[in-house]
Amino acid sequence: MLLDKNVALPRIKLIDFGLAHTIEAGVEFKNIFGTPEFVAPEIVNYEPLGLEADMWSIGVITYILLSGASPFLGETKQDTLWNISAVNYEFDEEFFGHTSDLAKKFISQLLEKDKMKRLRIQDALSHPWIKSNELREENKAQELKKGERRQLKTKRLREYTIKSHSSMPPNNTYVNFERFAQVVEDIDQMENSFSCLAAAHDSLQEDIDALVSIYNEKEAWYKEESEAVRHELSQIRYEFRKVEASKRSLQDDMQGFSCSLAAVGERFQERQGHFDALRLELSNELKWVQEVVGSLPVDGGGGGYPNCSFTTVFNNDVNEALKELLNRSCGGELLSGINLDFTETGQQR
Repeated sequence: MLLDKNVALPRIKLIDFGLAHTIEAGVEFKNIFGTPEFVAPEIVNYEPLGLEADMWSIGVITYILLSGASPFLGETKQDTLWNISAVNYEFDEEFFGHTSDLAKKFISQLLEKDKMKRLRIQDALSHPWIKSNELREENKAQELKKGERRQLKTKRLREYTIKSHSSMPPNNTYVNFERFAQVVEDIDQMENSFSCLAAAHDSLQEDIDALVSIYNEKEAWYKEESEAVRHELSQIRYEFRKVEASKRSLQDDMQGFSCSLAAVGERFQERQGHFDALRLELSNELKWVQEVVGSLPVDGGGGGYPNCSFTTVFNNDVNEALKELLNRSCGGELLSGINLDFTETGQQR
């Protein structure tokens, strides 16, 4: 704060706006900056900021200007911030014994924790205490034109300045407050990170639960399929054993049939040999019979056989007897040759 004494009506100027920030409509802004004892509760609590924070600082400045004391200054920085957050201040009779209730009300309406209830700029300019002071200043200005130049009383402000620079605890400095603000920002970022981590953990846990549920379902399905496949494999093994047994039985039957076929072949060969021997023997006997018959005298009357010779009758009887004999033993397949021999021989004779 500066006091310009080079004008007829001295005015106090507020300076040092290096940390000022432009508030944009619709854009949320949070930060921790400023001298600790002048900051609003929303700065200490790291809440969204607006012009209401400046109105709080004006209330602190007004308190200091009227009393020469700081409303929230504590022994340590933490005490100062706690007093601000709890709005722990009072109008000490020692400093406000000659201050009007209207001025005190003006300060109280500015030092309101609920920023929605705090005085706005136009409300502060229209406050009765400000209006009454403006009227008083106008009257004094007219008197100054007639008399001596008015001197602004700065005793209390000087007392506050001396107190602030001499008795303020070393840790209640702007640098330390900036460090504290940085720590608070880091803590807030850590809290946000922890919140994101917790949300990610919850999401990951849900994903893990879903995967476990899917795994359990798949495992149950695989068990059912495994049991079904195991049962089908058992059936296939059983059928395979049956086929193997049938195959062995069929092989045994084939071996038995082969043995039987070999035996039949041997018997057939034996019978064939026997048949050949019998045929040869029979052929020889027939030749002998033919020779015997051929050597018999021929009788003209034919004996008891009219219209035929004895040789013809005898040959027919022998042929019939031989056919019957061969049919019984071998089926008569070779009789045609023998009959042909008999017939030809009979005709020759």
